[in-house]
Amino acid sequence: MRKSLIVAGFATVALVAGCGGGNDMAGMQHDSTTASTPASGGQAADHNDHDVQFAQEMIAHHQQALDMAEMVPGKSTNPKVTDLAKRIEAAQDPEIKTMTAWLSKWGASPPASSMPGMDHGSMGSGNGMMTAEEMAKLGQATGAEFDRMWTEMMIKHHEGAIAMAKTHIEKGSNAESKKLAQDIITAQQAEITEMQGLLK
Repeated sequence: MRKSLIVAGFATVALVAGCGGGNDMAGMQHDSTTASTPASGGQAADHNDHDVQFAQEMIAHHQQALDMAEMVPGKSTNPKVTDLAKRIEAAQDPEIKTMTAWLSKWGASPPASSMPGMDHGSMGSGNGMMTAEEMAKLGQATGAEFDRMWTEMMIKHHEGAIAMAKTHIEKGSNAESKKLAQDIITAQQAEITEMQGLLK
């Protein structure tokens, strides 16, 4: 009788250990699956690499436009150029803040502080960025010559921003950043038309 009790006891211990171990493994497997799926899925749904690239490059691009706009007071003789420069500042400064907040949320770094004509080699060619030499030449101009140079350069700058925004609409995944890209296309195309009228 004692021998049968001992056997029964061992059987019970083995059964409990087996069930416990099975439940622990099932629990671990379930927990790891639950923890990993939302993290990777959520990030993919929120943004992709092009959203980050677009924000970083457009911040630098906008900053140069602000640098150009800040040259206008005291140099321009055309009140329409002065008014446009103020509107460009009013539109693009808040957009820089918005994109900087996105980068912070996404765990990405904003671009280094933009200086007039700084090298944006990583952005490639055809984006409308002015060279250091062009920015220096613009800074030396005054009056009607400044107005003409500034307007021609800003048209080129806007055309580059529109090209960047169109590419982002195709390649980005974040809805907010793609909406901003469309807003940039709409606003800057209208300003290009306005500036082309000023040149005439």
